[in-house]
Amino acid sequence: MIIDTHSHLFLEEFDEDRPQVMERAKAAGVAAIFMPNIDSTTIEQMLATTTQYPDLCYPMIGLHPTSVNANYRQELAVVRQRLTLPHPFVAIGEIGLDLYWDKTYLKEQLDAFEQQIKWAIEFDLPVVIHTREASDYIYKVLAPYIGTPLRGIFHSFTGTAEEAERLLEFDRFLIGINGIVTFKKSTLPEALRMIPLERIVLETDSPYLAPVPYRGRRNESAYLAEVLNKVADIYQTPVERVAELTTTNALQMYGMGR
Repeated sequence: MIIDTHSHLFLEEFDEDRPQVMERAKAAGVAAIFMPNIDSTTIEQMLATTTQYPDLCYPMIGLHPTSVNANYRQELAVVRQRLTLPHPFVAIGEIGLDLYWDKTYLKEQLDAFEQQIKWAIEFDLPVVIHTREASDYIYKVLAPYIGTPLRGIFHSFTGTAEEAERLLEFDRFLIGINGIVTFKKSTLPEALRMIPLERIVLETDSPYLAPVPYRGRRNESAYLAEVLNKVADIYQTPVERVAELTTTNALQMYGMGR
């Protein structure tokens, strides 16, 4: 049994064959798929997908940093309203900072990130954090929360051993590893040697970042098995043990126990 802690199977890329994608995931041993929201335009499709597959898919709510723009406060109001009503959300995500494409709304991204962190504490939910070209900012925002109830996952970690060491200071956080770990030029194998298996979860980020040998294609949750095999190889640990540990980590983080 393995857990895909981060997958966007509700997006239009899967509209033609979603039932088959879900069946392939289950056949590959995927027992749960956690779905981060992007913004107000994706909520209904995400909820429709999780309603259709209630024993497999679980939704989050949040405002993705690349969707932060001049009207971000209206977007945040939608997140807030959803949180205050009875809801199925297991986390606040994905949230964070992305300075890869554009730094125009850095101030707004920071404000949205901090606001959603506060809601995570208020509503006792984990956060799922997106970081791209912004690791120093992320660290500075989160540092005051060390020792607080804030918990979550650093999604799609691609950093160095030094960056991994810094993230491990947040002892209530886990680190998400996806198909990038299988890429030929990836430096992740080195960085992973700094991270205990007890601090790792697996993810696909589908439809993006398909692992080798599927690189360049649409990613899907079934391909998580390739990530599992690569991580087991790096740690020189049986696949079954890596599956057990990462599954336990994921279910505990999302409040589902084992």
